[in-house]
Amino acid sequence: MGVCSPYFTAHRMNRSALSIAPALDTPHLSPSAETHGELRRSALHWLSCCGPAEKAAGVRGLATIWQQGGLTLDTGAQALASCIVPGRPARPLLVPPLSVPRRSMASVDGRAVLLHALAHIEFNAINLALDALWRFDGMPDAYYKDWLQVAAEEALHFSLLAAHLRTQGFEYGDFPSHDSLWQLAERTKHDVLARIALVPRTMEARGLDASPPMRAKLAQAGDHAAAAILDIILRDEIGHVAVGNRWYRWLCIERSLDPVSTYAALVEKYRAPVPRGPFNLAARRAAGFTDAELELLKE
Repeated sequence: MGVCSPYFTAHRMNRSALSIAPALDTPHLSPSAETHGELRRSALHWLSCCGPAEKAAGVRGLATIWQQGGLTLDTGAQALASCIVPGRPARPLLVPPLSVPRRSMASVDGRAVLLHALAHIEFNAINLALDALWRFDGMPDAYYKDWLQVAAEEALHFSLLAAHLRTQGFEYGDFPSHDSLWQLAERTKHDVLARIALVPRTMEARGLDASPPMRAKLAQAGDHAAAAILDIILRDEIGHVAVGNRWYRWLCIERSLDPVSTYAALVEKYRAPVPRGPFNLAARRAAGFTDAELELLKE
């Protein structure tokens, strides 16, 4: 097992969608061999795993074991990592955002750069969901179940993109990538409110806006398999942002905070990127953003 000590919501993947990409291995994991018997400890185990394919398969297997009743849940445990998280492979090379290569969509290589960037986002999204599950104690049971489902779906997205990238002659890790997503997660690791406000509701919500134009470019270039994968991702990501919205509002109620003014203050405090249009308002509305929040995007 390549674990490196140093270094469920409404949207669900259906079987027919798997036909758009090469067949993926179905994880067969036993609770005794692949988990620690408790959900949050198991999430930390897979968060520290360095191998992308192994991590993705392990997380999907973890969700299956949970559904089968093979794990307990201790919401009050204050888990301590005995390793640096997240576990990452040696590649891709992490560089500043402006140093990430950009190439024309007219070539196979150019489309591979885009597919690789998307795969990197989904790999980070697995880690982000696992970290939200493991790191923050004292939340309702439903919080941890939600983030387990998110992690499993992000793992599937990564596996679909990595498999399709392989059909183009490339592997995940072949192109440099940046680490902005995890940097924001690191800045918000001490406060679940900040984490939920700024990762799913800000960074992941940006994917709702960016997905349709990327899908259109891939389809126009003739890569209909990649376009179909983006359809799956957009469908599921609406659910993921909805999870963020639900728990953000729950936390605001618990702390007697106004969601709109609190969000603005958190963006400033943690130096989160300010969303810029054009916005996919239909997807954002489906993900639970209020009319007042959508109006603020226009300012």
